Amino acid sequence: MTSIDRILEKAVGGERLSAEEGIRLHDEADMVALGAAADSVRRRLHPENWGTFLIDRNINYTNACVADCSFCAFYRPPGHPEAYLLPMEEVLRRVGELVSVGGTQVLFQGGLDPSLPLSFYEELCRAVKQHYPKVHLHSFSAPEIDTMAQVTGKSYREIFEALKAAGLDSMPGGGAEILVERVRQAVSPKKLSAAGWFAVHRAAHEAGLKTTCTMTYGMVETAAERVEHLVRLRELQDDTDGFRAFIPWSFQRGHTVLNSPPAGGMEYLRIIALSRLMLDNVQNIQAGWVTEGPKLAQLALSFGANDFGGILIDEVVVGATGVVYRVDTGTAVRLIRGAGRIPAQRNTKYEILRIYHGTTDRNLSAHPVAASSH
Repeated sequence: MTSIDRILEKAVGGERLSAEEGIRLHDEADMVALGAAADSVRRRLHPENWGTFLIDRNINYTNACVADCSFCAFYRPPGHPEAYLLPMEEVLRRVGELVSVGGTQVLFQGGLDPSLPLSFYEELCRAVKQHYPKVHLHSFSAPEIDTMAQVTGKSYREIFEALKAAGLDSMPGGGAEILVERVRQAVSPKKLSAAGWFAVHRAAHEAGLKTTCTMTYGMVETAAERVEHLVRLRELQDDTDGFRAFIPWSFQRGHTVLNSPPAGGMEYLRIIALSRLMLDNVQNIQAGWVTEGPKLAQLALSFGANDFGGILIDEVVVGATGVVYRVDTGTAVRLIRGAGRIPAQRNTKYEILRIYHGTTDRNLSAHPVAASSH
């Protein structure tokens, strides 16, 4: 049997790991050795030593949803007294606040409400682009796209072409959870299947839209299913090169009906490191301070993550579970610098807009520098 040290050497040297090797690292690898190997891969892929972050805003346009996911504390059934739909004036006000503090990305995400026509989503995009043309719309998850397709009878590709024409720039990886059908049937049987999630992202990539990919772990999945999730993402990336980044986070059970015991910080760091070693064709691994807290996210920068994520304004979906952290730009810069990285503000394309050097910083807004080729 191949030793753990040999498996880590393979990954550091740029060799692809098998699913079986990934499972062994998940179950058996020493945390220090695993983290060191992942950090070595991070330094090979990102020799500039930046710790990047994004100033963005999530706007949850509705909480009305028919999916009934057992891990979600945010949604309300359509028609519920607490269900809402944001008016356009409020949406534009929130985007304006983002722009006023130097933000560059808006992520629209909402519940799955079959009563909303495709024109609603198109108008969301058009209105933002009309008033704030430089804002990057990184919006709508795969389950939302699937709902639009079901409502209209259009293909995923047709939905993306319509949304692109309205101003959509890229798509986040939400709704992935664990991309293994046994797990999805256990925790979200009404939501898009694993095969459907991959079909939506493939269609996005074929339509010329980059996306991100995610994983929510700590529900009912096994180690083998976590690794299977990573391998399947890697396989689609081989085909399309459409993923810009991977973001894992732990399941937060507060106010949900799922009673899985909470994952700990060491487990999170193990997942970050394993992701960096397994996803050899995904350039960026993002730390998740929204669920894990800023200090653990800082530590993740030494376990394979190169990106600190978004300085979110008004995150409410995870907040609905009772987990609420707040990080501003100054805090992010301090934490990234404390991890031995050079803090750098990026945009959605991972182009560098501002580099923070000590007490001074260089504003590169007019001439972004590509942080990577992906």
